[in-house]
Amino acid sequence: MARVLGYTTMDSPIGPLLIASTENGLCFIEFGSEEQALPSLQRWCRKTFMGVSISRDDQGNQPVREQLDEYFAGRRKTFDIPLELYGTPFQKTVWTELTRIPYGETRSYKEIAISIGAAKAVRAIGGANNRNPIPIVVPCHRVIGSNGALVGYGGGLSIKEHLLALEGAHAASVQGRSPKAVR
Repeated sequence: MARVLGYTTMDSPIGPLLIASTENGLCFIEFGSEEQALPSLQRWCRKTFMGVSISRDDQGNQPVREQLDEYFAGRRKTFDIPLELYGTPFQKTVWTELTRIPYGETRSYKEIAISIGAAKAVRAIGGANNRNPIPIVVPCHRVIGSNGALVGYGGGLSIKEHLLALEGAHAASVQGRSPKAVR
């Protein structure tokens, strides 16, 4: 039986987003217009699913859109929508740990590695971050370099900086780690 993946698009302060969910939860967010992002969703589906059917589903993704709108308006600090994560066990461990980083705070790749019991896996943490299929909701933008520098982000560093500034973590990320940002 083929799985159904429903997607929608939305405008946001960081540009258009494409959002996709299965019947079990949100599984994919891509930066860019539908025209730009749909090929990325199709490639991701070919790697992730066998026999998936992709169709537009604005209504099914409405709760995700609403929560993202609330987040961008500064009225939401946590997401409570179901997620369906697709990745290796290591990637899922990293992504789950990212969801534990509080709104407005940051962690270094090294801190994430230590927190999951893999202190020497700093580079692998970066790889898992890079493959996060649900940016913003799984907040990979909250992971920065050990020196406080903004490093790498799938949507571009300007979007990462915007998201951190929205959360009030911008100054800590750019000017060095503040007590609020270190745990």
